[in-house]
Amino acid sequence: MARPLALDDDRLFPVEPSVRALARELYGEVASLPIISPHGHTDPRWFATDAPFDNAADLLVAPDHYLLRMLYSKGVPLEALRTPDRNGDVHVEPRKAWRTFAAHAHLFRGTPSAIWLDYVFAKVFGIKVRLEAETADHYFDVIGAALATPAFRPRALFDRFGIEVLATTEGPLDSLEHHQTIRDSGWGGRVVTAYRPDAVIDPEHDGFAEGLRRFAEITDCDVYDWDGYLQAHRQRRRAFQALGATSTDHGHPTAATADLPPHEVRALFAKVASGHVGPAEAELFRAQMLTEMARMSQDDGMVMQIHPGVHRSHNPRVFERFGRDKGADIPVAVEYVRALKPLLDRFGDAPGFTLIVFTLDETTYARELAPLAGHYPALKLGPPWWFNDSPEGMRRFREQTTETAGFYNTVGFNDDTRAFLSIPARHDLARRVDCGFLARLVAEHRLPLDEAREVAVDLAYRLAKKAYKLDRAA
Repeated sequence: MARPLALDDDRLFPVEPSVRALARELYGEVASLPIISPHGHTDPRWFATDAPFDNAADLLVAPDHYLLRMLYSKGVPLEALRTPDRNGDVHVEPRKAWRTFAAHAHLFRGTPSAIWLDYVFAKVFGIKVRLEAETADHYFDVIGAALATPAFRPRALFDRFGIEVLATTEGPLDSLEHHQTIRDSGWGGRVVTAYRPDAVIDPEHDGFAEGLRRFAEITDCDVYDWDGYLQAHRQRRRAFQALGATSTDHGHPTAATADLPPHEVRALFAKVASGHVGPAEAELFRAQMLTEMARMSQDDGMVMQIHPGVHRSHNPRVFERFGRDKGADIPVAVEYVRALKPLLDRFGDAPGFTLIVFTLDETTYARELAPLAGHYPALKLGPPWWFNDSPEGMRRFREQTTETAGFYNTVGFNDDTRAFLSIPARHDLARRVDCGFLARLVAEHRLPLDEAREVAVDLAYRLAKKAYKLDRAA
């Protein structure tokens, strides 16, 4: 007999009754606020074409690296989950892939993925039984029938989820045609892009040489000359801003920054452009480019984000067969105080410049990042990210940063997801955890209730909108 799926109204709130009551009251202030999603990786094609999603497996499993990594760790081949290989080929039918996923749904017990999925199943699709092998076909059919209706097209779901603005992430080689289509369509949903130039900044990127060639074609700049290379970035940034971009994003291996003298930069870039650099020179060039991107951000007003500290594609066999972003990315330790100093020496006090820093290394929260954000006007702390985007990760973040950086040197929440249907689930989780944290401060008489109400709204809505400059006209 199928077991019921039910979401408790008090989920994720503190256990102690009086504190839980406070959390419930605070959550009531934010539960229905619009969603600001200022950084993510959803596909702009969805909103440009507004075509129906195909099926449960391709929508919910195949693109979700959180799910892929857990299933792979337990011996499930990625081919069995309809993960496209490097040629774009898939190897099983959607229903079979979904059955494989359902048979392993128990693996996600206790993980944030289970919280997000149960929200999607219950709130978005109205399913009332738990996902397991016996209910796999029921799920596949219910979801498939829903996806065939106009109410489940991308734009309708965008509106239903209460999304006020959603940012995708594209690179400088992207044509941005889907964003242009969205803008020309007359649809009222606000979908903007963000500039992620890693492919033409990182000499160790597997497509760097071809990327530079295409960068030259797209911009008609001499990108093999230092001045022309910088001009090409400025040109693409302007194109991104014309389609709503308010931010850049940089996924470098470390947080290293540099501020080299002009003659040293030119000599370094000549080596980079020629394709003859070693690991140390590649790292130095990435470090210099973060400072150059900060300089451009001061000029054009785009908010700058740094997402460092990931050993990407750690499993070479998965990378060779399936490419990037398939669950084989592993966090590494990151140092920030010395790494960011060259950039902060130049721009840490610069009016109008905002640098949002993320980490996967929680040991840096209290020791490095909160003190840095608690001093430099330009520096803000991004929310718990990736492996830390979880109830316990969010609590640890608040506990380790609030006493030094306060709430107002953070930027609220961003979901940073490819999984479109999980966006309301992720924001709901963050709002509940933050309200629980605030409720504890109120119960301990460390924060008046009226101020806690204001902070709850700031964390859920106002801080992200302000930090990413999304409060300006579209």
